[in-house]
Amino acid sequence: MGELRAYAALFGGRLRSATAYRTSFAVEMVTNAAGTLIDVVTVFVLYRAAASVGGFTLDEALMMTGITAFAFVLADLTVGNIDQLETYVRTGRLDAVLVRPLAVLPQLILADLPLRKLMRLAVGACVLGLALARNDVDWTPGRALLLVSAPISGAVFFGAIFVLSAASAFWWIDSGKLGHGFTYGGRDFTSYPITVYGSWFRTLFAYGLGFGFVSYQPALTLLGRADPLGLPSWAGYLSPLIALIVSAIAAVVWRLGVRHYRSTGS
Repeated sequence: MGELRAYAALFGGRLRSATAYRTSFAVEMVTNAAGTLIDVVTVFVLYRAAASVGGFTLDEALMMTGITAFAFVLADLTVGNIDQLETYVRTGRLDAVLVRPLAVLPQLILADLPLRKLMRLAVGACVLGLALARNDVDWTPGRALLLVSAPISGAVFFGAIFVLSAASAFWWIDSGKLGHGFTYGGRDFTSYPITVYGSWFRTLFAYGLGFGFVSYQPALTLLGRADPLGLPSWAGYLSPLIALIVSAIAAVVWRLGVRHYRSTGS
């Protein structure tokens, strides 16, 4: 209970800090929402040039975009600020975190919770709702469960990728740009049908790293479409398992990184 109260105090302090200047906070929320809207608008722009891209219509692609938008923003909102770890390592601020009787990862997450991104989550939910409205989904109990589990599993998956990319700073202090290639690059990859990508790149990212199970496979299952790449229809239900596996890998790498860290002495 003592730890929970400590985490609650950290969250409360961050909340008061973020909302101290309410006008500024409101403006930041709106501008952050615009960022997600721009990502979605690019999909519409792409489909102005063709009625079908990678064998999928705009409405079908929106299902993937909506799942990705909600999942990524949820992950970014909760653990995205962990990419500041390299600054903590470089400046020695991580030493102060390590001496506290609390777990390192929750402290870093709560140290700068980006509440200004809340509106982006609402935008992501609206895009997913629009996709559901524009597609004729044959609802079954399994598909209803998938609609709930896919965005949450995607958020867990992206959260694990955030932790993995941040943990690389324990060994390589300037790893941030490389990490963004997997976090924000993964978001862009999963926002479109993976059939638009080259075979080797698709194999690496979609199946080797698991990004294909964030939105592409769940969207196919929701839409009742056969996978042009040959995976069975039940592959869409694998997203929670893939997220669990990647999370387990991230947990191991994180623990190894914390043990590898050597104090700066500052």
